[in-house]
Amino acid sequence: MDKAPDTSAIGDFLRSRRSRIQPDEVGLPGHGRRRVPGLRREEVAQLAGVSVDYYIRLEQGRGTSVSDAVLDAVARVLRLDDTEQEYLRSVARPAETRRKTAARPAGQRVRPGLKLLLATIEKAPAFVLGRRMDVLAWNALGDALVGFSAMTEKDRNMPRQVFLNPAARDLYPEWPAVAAETVAYLRLDAGRHPKDPRLATLVGALSLASEDFRRLWADHQVKEKTHGAKRLLHPLVGELALPYETLTVSGEPDQALVVYTPEPGSTTEERLRMLGSWALT
Repeated sequence: MDKAPDTSAIGDFLRSRRSRIQPDEVGLPGHGRRRVPGLRREEVAQLAGVSVDYYIRLEQGRGTSVSDAVLDAVARVLRLDDTEQEYLRSVARPAETRRKTAARPAGQRVRPGLKLLLATIEKAPAFVLGRRMDVLAWNALGDALVGFSAMTEKDRNMPRQVFLNPAARDLYPEWPAVAAETVAYLRLDAGRHPKDPRLATLVGALSLASEDFRRLWADHQVKEKTHGAKRLLHPLVGELALPYETLTVSGEPDQALVVYTPEPGSTTEERLRMLGSWALT
């Protein structure tokens, strides 16, 4: 028999999402005393067209056979984006999610062809992210930028670097935004791989060591890492403005190729060229 959803995961997520929406935003009267911000459970049920008892069972992790139609209706009421909808389905049906991921290889090996591809990227820092945001492979300029080869395998993990490495706050001038993005992507990975003991160990270690991580993890934000921009303050070459693109590796859904793409002719491109030359010598 399939196990029920993770009560804390689905309950905390749904409560955090409905707390964002005020009654008057969805045409409900906002007057009267409210113990918690946002929509009440019975209001979500009313707007989604399900019984109050059904929605309460879903939020309590007792909706063992919730339909796509109900999840779609709840997502519409709570104004979930595509990534949040994916996460909702993962935590609502963890047994189904586990079946989908069980057939994937347990290890995190990077294909030789992908390593060769990394090596051919000479003008842009690039690396491969795996499960739990572990850094699995990188090119020479990516190593010169972040220093992956000098780290232990355990520390070669983006959340550990962002929250446990004191130098991260100097490397990322916009550290709060980087920290929030990192936790939101890690939360998405947790939804895709429920009951992962290594992820639980990582989250536990970060929670014990970092108050910022505990606060962000409790916020239940989820976000896909597709593209964006980061500003880095490198100790050797100074400030770098780095847009990035994240590409899912074909045949390896748990791996992503991240490439920083400096603007052609920019100061950042010139500084990366200098950094690459210094690394070679």
